[in-house]
Amino acid sequence: MIRVPPGRSGRLWLRRRLAAATRATTLLEQKLRTLREEHRRLSLRAQHTGAQWAEHVADAETWGLRAALAGGERGLRLATTTDLATVTITWTTSMGVTYPVEATYEPPHRPPGITVIGGGALVRAEQVYRTALESAVRHATVLEALRVVEHEITTTRQRVRALNRRWIPQLRQATTDLELALEEQERAEGLTRRRAQRRTKEVTP
Repeated sequence: MIRVPPGRSGRLWLRRRLAAATRATTLLEQKLRTLREEHRRLSLRAQHTGAQWAEHVADAETWGLRAALAGGERGLRLATTTDLATVTITWTTSMGVTYPVEATYEPPHRPPGITVIGGGALVRAEQVYRTALESAVRHATVLEALRVVEHEITTTRQRVRALNRRWIPQLRQATTDLELALEEQERAEGLTRRRAQRRTKEVTP
């Protein structure tokens, strides 16, 4: 329920809030259109990065198996490192929404003095696994951006629906009710004034 200030001040109060709600709806609808366009762009990009990731993973699994067959499990263990890869994420803010737009991947560094001895399959496996990791980082970044934008679209759509279906109709109905009440009050006040004027004339000598 809307609590409207009494009297003519309530009329101004309602008009201001109705105008603000209408402007908010317009802005939110513009935001929704922009977010939907960004969602379409991110969806296409996610399809592309997902396909790349799947291709690189399949390639990495193939060369990983070849390296294991050529050098054995021991060769694979010696080629690995306990150091971690580094991922740097770049964020952007659009229409009040913050989401990742880019991520750079830096592979783990092998400690100085460590030399990996292995055949061409092991060297190739290391290369394709790094490529697969880069693809995974890119794809994960796009998916996170897509998730954030989807959530914001849902939230914005709910706000627009609430304004259009509840808040604005309530304000308009309250405005109509108040206008009718004020008109009735003005008629009653006018009638009272006219009666008072007639009485004044009657008693005036």
